[in-house]
Amino acid sequence: MGEHVLRLREVGVEYRTPAGAVTAVSGVTLDVPASGITVVAGPSGSGKSTLLRVLSLVERPTTGAVELRGAGTARLSSAARRKLRRRDVALVLQNPSDNLIGHLDVGDNLRAAAQASGLDAPVDELLEQLGLPGTATWKVSAMSGGQQQRLAFGCALARRATVVLADEPTSQLDTSSADLVLETLADLARRGVPVVVASHDPRLIALADTRFDLRNGVLAA
Repeated sequence: MGEHVLRLREVGVEYRTPAGAVTAVSGVTLDVPASGITVVAGPSGSGKSTLLRVLSLVERPTTGAVELRGAGTARLSSAARRKLRRRDVALVLQNPSDNLIGHLDVGDNLRAAAQASGLDAPVDELLEQLGLPGTATWKVSAMSGGQQQRLAFGCALARRATVVLADEPTSQLDTSSADLVLETLADLARRGVPVVVASHDPRLIALADTRFDLRNGVLAA
């Protein structure tokens, strides 16, 4: 995978609104290591979520370049970007239920994630790793928010994603549920999976091996 899993070069994101152009991110250059936990920190409205969407290839930047595993993505078609995301990138959203397929049980969510990458899911093994043994037949709605978020990260493991990105994964959780998610993030990093998190949670920021601070869409010096 090399020394870095993701690279941004002079990335900018601008949105057109009825009131005129709005700059969400400006001139961001950064390298995401191919191991450990990287945190993009900053207050609400600083551009963290926008930057994470760019890193996850969900959104094309207005200007600048994005590299995944050393390969440029600017010239890729929308279909090629979707294929690359499906194979390499897992994005966990802040609302736990948004990350899962509600009508499938826990085990089938893991199987569906694996099948998206052409793999089989070792369901019981994954649930043991996640601290969720015996939940394979549970409905997603029967799980707490923290358990749902852990399952979402488990789906990333089932897919064998090259990199896992998470947008404020603890923001809608109580303290005990957030603790479970923090443990899962640390476990992913120990397993050699690079994790990128956008957050202003000080406990999550404390886990960072690499930290970038974003203010008004610009990296702080």
